[in-house]
Amino acid sequence: MIGRNDPCLCGSGKKYKKCCESKEAISIEEVQSEELERILQSFYDEYPEKKDFNDFADIVKVWSESLKKYLEHEMIEAIALDEFFFHHKQEIWTSYLEKQQKKIVRPSTLKVIEQWSEPLVYVGEVVEVDDAYMTVNHILTGEIIRLRRESDKPVPVGVHVYCFILPDGFSENHYLAISNLVFFPTDHQDVFKKFIKLFKSQEELTAQEFLKENAIKFWDLLGEDGYGGEEFTNFEAGVLVEVREFLEKNNRDYDKLLEIVEDYLVDQQPNARKEVAIAAGAIRFGQENELFEALNLNVKEIGEAFNVSPSSLNKYYNELNEYYIGWNSKVLI
Repeated sequence: MIGRNDPCLCGSGKKYKKCCESKEAISIEEVQSEELERILQSFYDEYPEKKDFNDFADIVKVWSESLKKYLEHEMIEAIALDEFFFHHKQEIWTSYLEKQQKKIVRPSTLKVIEQWSEPLVYVGEVVEVDDAYMTVNHILTGEIIRLRRESDKPVPVGVHVYCFILPDGFSENHYLAISNLVFFPTDHQDVFKKFIKLFKSQEELTAQEFLKENAIKFWDLLGEDGYGGEEFTNFEAGVLVEVREFLEKNNRDYDKLLEIVEDYLVDQQPNARKEVAIAAGAIRFGQENELFEALNLNVKEIGEAFNVSPSSLNKYYNELNEYYIGWNSKVLI
């Protein structure tokens, strides 16, 4: 066995501890992470079982009665499923874990699984974001955790997030989402203030007890505030509608362009006065980067189509171009 101070076997001339030892540690973490992800995914693949369908249907019925005027049935079912597993029929989850513990051979994975007996519901505000994790502040307790990101899609500071969490096993206070990871646009800040006020009025309940007893109330408050399951603010959605409708009217495909514009809006949070200014800049950007079949429109013609000045149009065209360079490099990696 190679020692930490021995020359590395890769031939770099460095000591093993300064070279491939760290790479091997990363590899072990990646393997463990994949194993944990498989365990989580197989749970949702296997459950609920047929014998649980009636009980689950009862939960969905209760949730639908309150939320069907706000949310699509598919989203209500997804939220209710997590409530069913982790608040109403937690024995399904614990029984599944017991079965998995008998199959696991990797000690580090088993150690993590042993901390998974009780998933916790978490509602927090994103205060910082890096490549792998979000730093999130619990709105009721102030507890700050590091929550693993599930994709490289931009997450802006200031949005709120809802999910059930479990320790990820790699560091203290680091978690992953076992359930749907739902982000709420910043349009709904007042809802979270109301929810905090409601929590403070029920001092006899812990945060977890409160979140369990007021689960439907939480989503009801969001619905009353205009939330319908969307991931974009009203302004961001308005920009995307302007771009999509313009390209539809001109029989052009909009998928490639919208993917970039969506990330730009969320990541950069442009401070525009009018939605159409960004939309017009996006059309020039898309045309010149061949993201749709060219319309052969010059800057003046695009500006007239959206009733914006060339200077406004070009401001967001330039911002999108600059953003696209970084966006493209991430995609290539």
